[in-house]
Amino acid sequence: MTAATGERAHGVLLDLDGTMLDTAPDLIDSLNRLRGEQGLAPMADAEFLHAVGHGSIPMIARGFNRHPGDAGFDALRDRFLAIYAESVSRRTRPYAGMEATLQALEAAAIPWGIVTNKPGWLTTPLLADLGYAGRPACVVTGDDLARRKPHPYQITEAARQLDLPASACLVVGDTERDIRAGHQAGALTVVALYGYLSGDDHVEHWGADGLIGQPAELLRWVADPAAPHRQAIAV
Repeated sequence: MTAATGERAHGVLLDLDGTMLDTAPDLIDSLNRLRGEQGLAPMADAEFLHAVGHGSIPMIARGFNRHPGDAGFDALRDRFLAIYAESVSRRTRPYAGMEATLQALEAAAIPWGIVTNKPGWLTTPLLADLGYAGRPACVVTGDDLARRKPHPYQITEAARQLDLPASACLVVGDTERDIRAGHQAGALTVVALYGYLSGDDHVEHWGADGLIGQPAELLRWVADPAAPHRQAIAV
């Protein structure tokens, strides 16, 4: 399916880290601060970038070569999250073009929401600090339901909150789990190529409906209810 010929969505569900927001600077700063507390030198941003999109477990693994079940892993992870909570929005910003894209959706009365594996106790203050509190039509976080992405529960719940079937939603994300969750829920899916991808990510095998190189391109996948023939919102 392509945006030019296929069905268009009437709601948008965005992943948070690596899709809506560039959270890497604050996450990497927090991990390097923890490394400093442990008597270790900071690591370059590039060494952590891919891990950022997959949560705290791979970040601790990358920064300390510790894995779940290893001695000291839980203490390191808890301390990392505590440090990050203190500076969750210090250098985090929306990706270039994201704010204009969200405004275009809002102007066209297309509801948009956030579906993230990030826990609510980090997501809520982050969105508030950046001025997004109350703007998304829904926010489904990693601790809201029993299962998280790649399971489709979060997508179907977010669609319910938008008062839309999942098949009428566009899921946008930069990881395979985003695409798998959207696909299993029956939604349209596009990969955000501007996110935290690496050479090990073979997006052509993820089964997404499309790829976007910048946020504004998602508008091609969204129907404008005020336009004839459900044409895309103008970029």
